[in-house]
Amino acid sequence: MIELEGVPELIDPVMVAAFEGWNDAGDAASTAVAHLDREWKGEVFAALDAEDYYDFQVNRPTVWMDDGVRKITWPTTRLSVVRVGGEKPRDLVLVRGIEPSMRWRSFCNELLGFAHELGVELVVILGALLGDTPHTRPVPISGTTSDADLARRMDLEETKYEGPTGIVGVLQEACTHAGVPAVSLWAAVPHYVSQPPNPKATLALLNRLEDLIDVRIPLGELPEDARAWQVGVDQLAAEDSEVAEYVQTLEEARDTAELPEASGEAIAREFERYLRRRDGGPSADDRTRPPMPPKPGGTKDEDEDSSED
Repeated sequence: MIELEGVPELIDPVMVAAFEGWNDAGDAASTAVAHLDREWKGEVFAALDAEDYYDFQVNRPTVWMDDGVRKITWPTTRLSVVRVGGEKPRDLVLVRGIEPSMRWRSFCNELLGFAHELGVELVVILGALLGDTPHTRPVPISGTTSDADLARRMDLEETKYEGPTGIVGVLQEACTHAGVPAVSLWAAVPHYVSQPPNPKATLALLNRLEDLIDVRIPLGELPEDARAWQVGVDQLAAEDSEVAEYVQTLEEARDTAELPEASGEAIAREFERYLRRRDGGPSADDRTRPPMPPKPGGTKDEDEDSSED
């Protein structure tokens, strides 16, 4: 039994999780959870035992100095809680860590134990994958679930993915079997500029999360960071004619694929999103659109995408 001391009774709690590693192209997902934790000043209340889940030759501990005393930080997964204010306050349980090296089922069961004790109503798992998507267009975000009813109610895709999976897929299926509603949000990161950070993808994930759980997320400097990132990649692409030509090919393919989205229903969705955000002042220029299936995986040919759980 998990006993949580010092954690107050939570209001309509949602668990938001992300894991560094295979499911985190450009560090976009883990950076999104770190942003939530920083902006809302999350308080860590639990950490999983690193000995149980991590190979320290793969994820090595780090040594640091504290007032002249050497200390070690072990790779692990930590849980913190934040309260989102407003007319309808609610709490978020933030899970941020590294994809475990072993005992994935026990790892998921331990997280579900926390979710049960805290009364979590929904689990949202963030991920990012590499895809054939141009950096000049809005970041494609895929929202998926294994629950057909949840897919209908929240306008999500019901996952049909088959193939290799990471901890995001395993945790989502564990939630489903435990009867806990769970959703995965995936950002597609251009494979030709995959190195972290990718603030544009992080921003797109937070925008989609904001819509999904109906909270206003303070974006801080992320919109400006995303614009600066795109300008920087534009400049790099302009210096290489082959890269510029390739980006143009991706743009044409993307624009052609999205022509059906230029419908009255799509325009209405975007206008509703604008109205929801307007009261809080101008929001990011990067607007995500309804999901289009990106190319898979943590790598270009691993289909971890839209619907990797």
